[in-house]
Amino acid sequence: MYELCPETPADTPEVEALLDLCFAPGRTALSSYRLRDGVAPVRPLCLMLRNEFGALMGAIRYWPVRVDGRPALLLGPVAVHPITQGEGLGGLLMRESLTRAAEMGWHRVMLVGDLPYYQRFGFWKLEGVEMPPPTNPDRVLGIELVPGAWQGVAGPVERETGENAGGNEMRRDPPAGRGCTEVEPPDHSAG
Repeated sequence: MYELCPETPADTPEVEALLDLCFAPGRTALSSYRLRDGVAPVRPLCLMLRNEFGALMGAIRYWPVRVDGRPALLLGPVAVHPITQGEGLGGLLMRESLTRAAEMGWHRVMLVGDLPYYQRFGFWKLEGVEMPPPTNPDRVLGIELVPGAWQGVAGPVERETGENAGGNEMRRDPPAGRGCTEVEPPDHSAG
């Protein structure tokens, strides 16, 4: 059994340590981090998974950005502790957080990643959406939480600087009952 909770500011050092463990040194030099500098994450969507001993096994974060003047979520990073990689925890975090993002009223989500991995969640290559260099354009992926949300949306991805990040497309507070919950480990015998 795992406990799934939104990340709080008190959890940030532990989440940062997990990210340091899972990613190469210099991860904060990536262009996606320039879009996060000085911008608060969308806290209800920044989720953590803890095992029965309270150890942090996985985390996912989301940040508000703008593309063509429209709000979007920038997903990432998502990390799973090396001792539990391959057990489906990353997929659990992806599905749960995307469900919560839709419940909050977000329309579109993007990330920088490998299409073969993320297409199982519904992501595809975004044409005409430009991350800051030196991002490989083939790794700029998106998903619509509302049909047609990416249609006609193109241009550079920009930092969200407004206090009302997301504008009218989302709520800041999660739907009722979306605090910490217990979740079963993914079932690998089914497939």
